[in-house]
Amino acid sequence: MNLRRLELFVAVAEELHFNRAAERLHMAQPPLSQQIRKLEEECKTQLFVRNSRNVQLTADGEVLLKHARKLLTQYGTLNAALRQARDGEVGRLRLGFVSSAAISTLPPVVRDLRAKWPGIDLELREETTDTQIELIASGALDAGIAREVRTVPGISSTLLQNERLVLAVPTGHPLATRNSVRLEELKGERFIAFPRDRISRLFDHIAALLHAADVEFDLAQQAVQFPTILGLVAAHLGIAVVPESLRAYAIPGLAYLDIQGTSAVSRVSLIYSSDMVESPLVAKVRQACEETLALSGPGSNRE
Repeated sequence: MNLRRLELFVAVAEELHFNRAAERLHMAQPPLSQQIRKLEEECKTQLFVRNSRNVQLTADGEVLLKHARKLLTQYGTLNAALRQARDGEVGRLRLGFVSSAAISTLPPVVRDLRAKWPGIDLELREETTDTQIELIASGALDAGIAREVRTVPGISSTLLQNERLVLAVPTGHPLATRNSVRLEELKGERFIAFPRDRISRLFDHIAALLHAADVEFDLAQQAVQFPTILGLVAAHLGIAVVPESLRAYAIPGLAYLDIQGTSAVSRVSLIYSSDMVESPLVAKVRQACEETLALSGPGSNRE
């Protein structure tokens, strides 16, 4: 017994007319009658009573119709589930993100994923970029939103945006009344930043920008969270170069200045294993990132 014959049987049972059933199935009537006879042979029972005027279901035919409808419905549900899995519309997606992405990048991406593909079980994990790379390589994460990832063996990336970097200074600082500053003007300043052994990629990127401007990256204090860094700036312990999305932290005693020049940006990328480039789930999160990030906000431009 095969599903196609069950589909033909249900059509005849519902129409109770072989010609009408054949038209509904877009096939000729003789092959349809032949398939029904084969089905009866497989079932070892008569399913229809036929005469020159009409077709009626036998008692056995009534039993088969009840179960055939259920089976075909279940088969349709199974096919739909397999299609959704194949297309990345269902399944578990383990997505990492750096803390700064939780402010501006992550929220619209998560909203879009949940709205378009509610069958995706989204598991979020806040981790540094280096930790995300390790977890993706080990298979513990499927993808991640990270900073300053360029070339890493076994890791593929999609650039999402070049986010502007800004300068955070205490409101009593001589620069606090200005709207923008050149990096060259920061000579002699002391900085608050992440420990390099914890967040090396962004640390090295900022250090390289300052070095190019002939400014020493003189650290007054280190902290592992952006709010802590900003709080230390507001406490007049130093200044900090941070992603522009951190302007969302309106901390008393703190001012933000634009940094002049096209180089003062931080690369935000979606990263994933090179073995997962064709993964439907990765494709969905990549689509959500590219569509929802609009990439039109201040300082958030695609390359």
